[in-house]
Amino acid sequence: MLLLSLLRKLLPLALAGVGGSLMLGSFLFLYLSPKLPEVEQLNQIELQIPLRIYSQDLQLIAEFGEKKRNPVAYEEIPQPLIQAFLAAEDDGFFSHNGVDIAGLLRAAYELVTTGSIQSGGSTITMQVARNFFLDARQEFARKFNEILLALKIERQLDKQAILSLYVNKIYLGNRAYGVGAAAQVYYGATLQHLSVAQMAMIAGLPKAPSRYNPIANPQRAKIRRDWILGRMHQLGWLTDQQYQSALAEPDTARYHGSLADLQAAYAAEMARREMIERYGLDAYTQGLQVITTIDAKLQRAATRAVQTGILEYDWRHGYRDLEQRQLPESEWQTTLDNTPRYGELVPAIVTAVQAQQLTLLLDDGSSATLDWQQGLEGLRRYRSVNNRSAPISDSHELFQVGDLVRVHRVDGQWQLTQLPAVQAALVALNPSDGGVRAVVGGFDYRLSNFNRASQAVRQPGSNFKPFLYATALANGYTPASIINDAPVVFADANLEEAWRPENDGGKFYGPTRLRQALYRSRNLVSIRLLRELGIERALQGIEKFGFDTAAMPRDLSLALGTFAMTPLQIAAGYAALANQGFAVSPYLIDKVIDRSGEVIFAANPATACLRCEQRQQPPPQTLQRETQLAALLTILNQRSADADERLSLATLQQALLATPAAERPRAERALDAQSAFLIDSMLRDVITLGTGRRALELQRSDLAGKTGTTNGPRDAWFSGYAPTLVATAWVGFDDNSQLGRNEYGGSAALPIWINFMRDALADVADLPRQQPAGIVQAKIDPTTGLRVAPAEQGLEEFFKSDQLPPLQQPQQRGDSLPDELF
Repeated sequence: MLLLSLLRKLLPLALAGVGGSLMLGSFLFLYLSPKLPEVEQLNQIELQIPLRIYSQDLQLIAEFGEKKRNPVAYEEIPQPLIQAFLAAEDDGFFSHNGVDIAGLLRAAYELVTTGSIQSGGSTITMQVARNFFLDARQEFARKFNEILLALKIERQLDKQAILSLYVNKIYLGNRAYGVGAAAQVYYGATLQHLSVAQMAMIAGLPKAPSRYNPIANPQRAKIRRDWILGRMHQLGWLTDQQYQSALAEPDTARYHGSLADLQAAYAAEMARREMIERYGLDAYTQGLQVITTIDAKLQRAATRAVQTGILEYDWRHGYRDLEQRQLPESEWQTTLDNTPRYGELVPAIVTAVQAQQLTLLLDDGSSATLDWQQGLEGLRRYRSVNNRSAPISDSHELFQVGDLVRVHRVDGQWQLTQLPAVQAALVALNPSDGGVRAVVGGFDYRLSNFNRASQAVRQPGSNFKPFLYATALANGYTPASIINDAPVVFADANLEEAWRPENDGGKFYGPTRLRQALYRSRNLVSIRLLRELGIERALQGIEKFGFDTAAMPRDLSLALGTFAMTPLQIAAGYAALANQGFAVSPYLIDKVIDRSGEVIFAANPATACLRCEQRQQPPPQTLQRETQLAALLTILNQRSADADERLSLATLQQALLATPAAERPRAERALDAQSAFLIDSMLRDVITLGTGRRALELQRSDLAGKTGTTNGPRDAWFSGYAPTLVATAWVGFDDNSQLGRNEYGGSAALPIWINFMRDALADVADLPRQQPAGIVQAKIDPTTGLRVAPAEQGLEEFFKSDQLPPLQQPQQRGDSLPDELF
């Protein structure tokens, strides 16, 4: 009776409670439901995907974006990874309708008994609702919205779609969003290459990405991983053997960043800037994929050549102060961990010093020994750019225990080196259309992100002379035209004293042919040529090479390359000399592909084409589209295992097949064909007879170019080309200080160009230039430049057919014989 009486009293209260709950629930549903977003939006949601930059042969160069993400389809997710997430977050996911009542009651009980939320009781579907539509505030109204949204999502999307949204959206630490990015960031691998233990580690991250981060908190992360493995074992998803094996597996997580195939940071930054100019900040999040004109093989060759050239120059001038001295042993490893590698230069701590030997601790914890022959023998201290000490006779003269030094590998052995102070740049172009094939803006982008190839404006000196001489050839001069190499004084009211230009070495050589003046780099001839030609007429011709002449000086110093320019601008001008006279503009971005595989931008550069000019037809693509497509698809098939981090095969296929085979516009002429042939033959003499003779070691007949050195010297240049490739190399200090005695274009910049061209042209056949119509050969007196009879002694020279010099009369015959043969 007592129990019945109690039930009668409690029943109205229970009914009131249930009714109140129903009324409250109905009120909340009516209040909140109209404000809920439409679940259909999930079908249109575009996840933020970073901007990716690729080389022409589809090697990843860089990735830009706040969020690292590699979206994957449900079919691409390994089953053990799905099971790991279900074990960690929601093992009943495939059986409930989006809400786990037991989980919610458990969470409510924890809230009542502890006074705080211990677990949210959220299913994966509820987490999708929160991640896409709500915020993370722990409020009752938000939780109720989460439940309502989860129910709507389950009615409109299947389980596979929901789970795919979840694993691609969740934040997993270290800027990684989604499992594809997490696999790369933590393990440098694709999902298919993860072990079960690694999958469990990633599945443990959503609960608290910072607390269970395997890099920042490896012990706590391993506890979480092992718990998930235990849950997978309990649920029957792992056998006893699989479970024990996964538990015993040590974790190898470390930060991998982007899986870049090609180190081309300067090119990547150039592409990034252009993309932001084109598409704004949305370029960082819209999944755009940029295919540049960079050739991976040439880029690697350019990087090696620049770094080698810088180190060789730097070592010639002596060993400077150490980066750090006499560090206490307790700081050795920490210092090494915090000292980055630049290029191939490895930081090391001196742990022992003997008279002719150093013992080192390397940054990876290993030790190495430097014997006397590994950079110590003949080592001299740097005193100034022109002065070094006598060679050291004992290692103790320079080194002590605890010193931080640099070493690098040379022929398999460690060699002493140092961080360089000088800088250099190299840029290489396709002369037919201006495509940037390689660009290096300094020793290492991490050491200095200033791109000296495209941003540093420096005086080119004699490197600029070919454009003046080419303009002269287009205006009636010939390679045999005589200009007097004699002292000249120019008075200028703007100068404190008269200008007395000199040749290198201070000598003057009298009447000189233009050909000889160019390959000998005679300054006085260049100045007198400019004066005869006229500054305005010269600027009109120079402008045709693509140079902005508006700011160039209207005085005779122009002949000596006193107007500052970038290496990229100079290389573009030389492209016209390499391609038989057509002006082309440099470009870096070839195609931009959006996340759906559509080509939203395709470069269509003006292209040099002599055959097209002769036949009055537009130039074709540099590569036939079908050939290009076949080559790229072959590459992707070979890389299919790494498709997460690269362009997918289907995306590229769709993109390239959709690209129209548009005919490229014809480039305008900077120089007529005959003048182009003549200046090319003169620049080949720079290699065979003049200041570029060192390039003869390449054993090619199709090379041409020109050195350049400015006063000081402060800038050293070499620009040159083969018919298929043009490159400019520059060496100098950022503060414009002097390079030192005997540091010229031929000694500082030319070796970089040679090393690059050796690799770049290794598989390219020698391609001598064909003589165009309207060019004839005649024998001349090398002293007067006049034509001589075939039986007489003289030099063979090229002329335009309507510019043959007159036949020399006997009384005009020069006294000297030629000292070189053409």
